[in-house]
Amino acid sequence: MTAWPGESIIIMHVSSFGPQDGSRVLLLHGGGVAGWMWKSLRGSLESEYKVLVPDLPGHGQSADEPYRSHTETVDALRQVLSCGGSTPAAVIGFSLGAQLTIELASRYPELVDRAMVVSAQAKAMPFTGLILRALGAAAPLARNRRFARVQARELFVPPELMEDYIHTSAHISKATLLAAVGDNMRFELPAAWSEFRGPALVMVGRRERALMRDSAAVIHTALPASEIEIVNGCGHGIALERPDWFNGRVAGWLPRQ
Repeated sequence: MTAWPGESIIIMHVSSFGPQDGSRVLLLHGGGVAGWMWKSLRGSLESEYKVLVPDLPGHGQSADEPYRSHTETVDALRQVLSCGGSTPAAVIGFSLGAQLTIELASRYPELVDRAMVVSAQAKAMPFTGLILRALGAAAPLARNRRFARVQARELFVPPELMEDYIHTSAHISKATLLAAVGDNMRFELPAAWSEFRGPALVMVGRRERALMRDSAAVIHTALPASEIEIVNGCGHGIALERPDWFNGRVAGWLPRQ
C-alpha cells in the first residue's frame, strides 16, 4: 500500500470478494477480532457486491503492523477506497470499526456513500489511564485459550469461528491492544459527522451496556437524518449473535444493483 504525501505507510491486509464491477461495500471489524467476523455477511453479499474486508492493523493477517491510532487507520482506509475504484462505498462497521466508520464518513465523505454504525461508543470514558494500565498488565491473558473462550462468548463468536478468534487474540500485541482500546475509550464524535449527507443507520443491542445505548442516541442526535435501531434481545455482537437477521437487514439497507 502506498502512502499519500506526508503520511506513513500502513501495511493492511484487504480481502476482496464478488464482482469487480459491483458496488463496493467496506466491512470494518471490531477490536480483538478480524475480518473473519464478517464471514456470514460477506457470503450473503458477494454475489452482487464487491465486498472489501480488511484486517485492521494489529489484527488477523495484519498483526505484524501495530495499531497506531484511529487517525492513521482511517488514512489507510482512505487509500484502500481511493485506489480501489472511483465510486464511493457503503461502509459497515462494528464497535471499533463503527468508530472508524464515523471518522471515515466525517473526514472523507466523498468516499462514503452510506454508513452503518453498529455498537459504537461515542462518549469518552473517565479514568482511561488507570484502565489502560490494568489492561496492559492483563494483556498476556489473551494468549490463554480458556480466557479467550470466555471473551469470545461475550462477543457471541459462534463455534465455527472460535479457532479464528483464539488465533487472532493470541497474536494481538500489547502495543496494539493499548493503542486501539485507548482510542476507543477516548473517542468522541467529530463535528463533521453532523454534515454527512449519505444515508446512515445507527444500531445498538437493547441488552448492551447503558454507555453503548446512550452513545447510539448521541450519534443519532448529532445526525438527525440518520436512522436509529435498537435490536431487541441482542448484546454487543449483533452481527454474530443474529447473523441471519443482520444479513437481511443489511441487504434491505444497501441500494440494489
